[in-house]
Amino acid sequence: MTQNRPPRWKRMLEWDKRPLRLDSFSEESPEDGFAVLHSPFDPAPGLKVGPKGDVLEMDGRKAADFDILDAFIAAHHIDVSVAKEAMELDSTLVARMLVDVNVSRTELERLARGMTPAKLAEVVGKLSALEVTFAYSKMRQRHSPGNQAHVTNAKDDPLQLAADSAIAVALGFDEIETTMRVAGNAWANALACTVGAAVGRGSTLFQCSIEEAEELKIGLAGLATYAETVSVYGSERSFVDGDDTPWSKTFLTAAYASRGIKARCTSGAGAELLMGYHEQRSVLYLEARCLCLQRAMGVQGTQNGGIDGAPLTASMPGGVRELMAENLLAVWLGLECASGNDTRTSESEIRIGAKITPYLLAGSDLITSGFGSIRAYDNSFNPSLFNAEEMEDYLVLQRDFEVDGGLAPLEEEKALHARSQAVEALADVLDELGLATADADMKNSVIFASGSEDTETFTPRRTLQISRDIAARGLTALDVVKALALRGRRDMAENLMSMLRQRISGDYLQTSAVVRDGRVISAVNEPNNYSGPGTGYRMNQPRWDRVKAVRGTINRSHVLAAEGNHEPPTGSAQLYSIGIAAKGEDPHEVVIGISPAFGDRLHCTTAGHAVSEVLDALTKGVLEGGGMPRVVRIRHTADTSFLGLSAAHLAGSGYGIGVQAKGTAIIHQMDRLPHMNLELFSNAPLVSLEQYRAMGRNAGRMTWGETPEPIIVTNNGQALGARFHPRVALLYAIETEMTEPGAEPEEMFFASPERNA
Repeated sequence: MTQNRPPRWKRMLEWDKRPLRLDSFSEESPEDGFAVLHSPFDPAPGLKVGPKGDVLEMDGRKAADFDILDAFIAAHHIDVSVAKEAMELDSTLVARMLVDVNVSRTELERLARGMTPAKLAEVVGKLSALEVTFAYSKMRQRHSPGNQAHVTNAKDDPLQLAADSAIAVALGFDEIETTMRVAGNAWANALACTVGAAVGRGSTLFQCSIEEAEELKIGLAGLATYAETVSVYGSERSFVDGDDTPWSKTFLTAAYASRGIKARCTSGAGAELLMGYHEQRSVLYLEARCLCLQRAMGVQGTQNGGIDGAPLTASMPGGVRELMAENLLAVWLGLECASGNDTRTSESEIRIGAKITPYLLAGSDLITSGFGSIRAYDNSFNPSLFNAEEMEDYLVLQRDFEVDGGLAPLEEEKALHARSQAVEALADVLDELGLATADADMKNSVIFASGSEDTETFTPRRTLQISRDIAARGLTALDVVKALALRGRRDMAENLMSMLRQRISGDYLQTSAVVRDGRVISAVNEPNNYSGPGTGYRMNQPRWDRVKAVRGTINRSHVLAAEGNHEPPTGSAQLYSIGIAAKGEDPHEVVIGISPAFGDRLHCTTAGHAVSEVLDALTKGVLEGGGMPRVVRIRHTADTSFLGLSAAHLAGSGYGIGVQAKGTAIIHQMDRLPHMNLELFSNAPLVSLEQYRAMGRNAGRMTWGETPEPIIVTNNGQALGARFHPRVALLYAIETEMTEPGAEPEEMFFASPERNA
């Protein structure tokens, strides 16, 4: 026998089916490393400096006991000239300074150089999520926000990489990053993205994320302009486990910079916990150590905010607040911040939207360190917080808050043109360099594709051979420039050449540098100057015009043009005035009061019904209910309640129906208050013709003294306001413009299509 189980609350069963239930959540457990902002095992802030300026003790550990991180931080991060002043400041006071518009970013950066990791973590740990957001808007390095895209695909297909790179550039990403499913495809990926990024403008930085030595070779060949795969950890065992030290990482970043390759490090809360070397410390404290190391290394920036460990950190109570706090630490220390958001932290779209919002409001040097500009299944880094599927949602969020998230809408025609240019150009380069030949079918399959499931191009073996040939022949970006020029693509050749010239000048090695319209924009020549309302970055009008021009935007002309498509053809239903309407005498008469624009300027309801069909359904229903329908146009008002009440005052029975052109309808009685109706169809987009007919039938029955069951139009959770309110407001504006205060009601002749036939 089956054991009887107690019944469950049905709401809980419904919740079980929500995407949120796929997320996992962790309890706080400092012993196991699950501590976010504070752990009882975190050291207390402290610093002792000797008479010669050497650090004798830091955060509870004497110099003789320093691990490799302590030693490096003490030697290269701590500014002993400011350390005493900074460490003696009350942490709550410093936290208040971060949100005080009267304390400059420059002053706060000066103080940060004298603070230990524990002190820095203690300060930001005192800020709420709202305060972190506000402080971040003040402390970010560059004046204007930017964004970075992931451009990858499941096949490592060069043609698709070129097309998707061109789309990323057209959307406005300042940086694009690729990686590959097969390591040997790195050179082909780099070549393809380099060509695609040259479509339209020559100012997008590019990274090929691969093993560091190989990445440096690709950069030296001019096929990459920045790197951020230099991982830094907050515990010694994590570092050593990767055969690295702070000194080796410093040498590597210097090697990148010496060859004109912009570099930043990667760190993020949760990494040490995932590696098993958390030392029972809070993830914020460990990340504070990482960031102090990075400043000590002299690197210009960081990508942090959890990165691959973000889902783990977000699983902890207050975890998302911690991710924001570590980003704040980065910019407070004077680093460019590519603020994470490159890992999908939840299956819940609500949590995803909530996570990105503070970064949009505060701005960031780079809002994401990898927005999946491609389909989620094509994202070789694993799905990003936002992917191509959510691109338009993100664009609308920018519009909603009037903030610049680094992107702007892209018209379909321009998108297809960019994809076509990129695919044709890469095919030309591959052919010119003797690497491969792409036929028309291959190219077309990519141009119109959403993702790699739609494409038929090179085989995996052929792609791998292309990559090997590029590396073996020592091909460089100059070879690509020549190939483009020889094939008549001089604009793209010049765009790519302009980025190579930037390599020589080295200006984009400045902190938080991006290239826009051929000009380097950085924290040096355009620093963030936010100091309260009326200051800081604001979109200019041309930029705002671009950002707000999302797909689906409507105006009055769009509404009227759509209405014209529904104007009834000659010879169908007839509706015209036959004089002033008088009070009726028939005790079963039901007056149907139509709005000023009903069947005049407006001919279609929000549910898509022709207004003649609605009127036909209402009149037939009244007849079926035993009533006598009469149609009157009410001109002095367009309000549904007053349409119905005015109709009721004209009806011999005292019962009337009011109906607007957009489809809202009501049954009213003459002796009731204006908004005390008997029946209302407020959700006009959901009303069927049969329901209008049933409303008419109920009105007819009411004239006989019956109390029929009201007709209920149910909403199954649709956000009708979001779908229809813009159109509804424009429709109602047209209605109200046609009202005439004091105008007499008009008797209308109405013949349905059946009667007219």
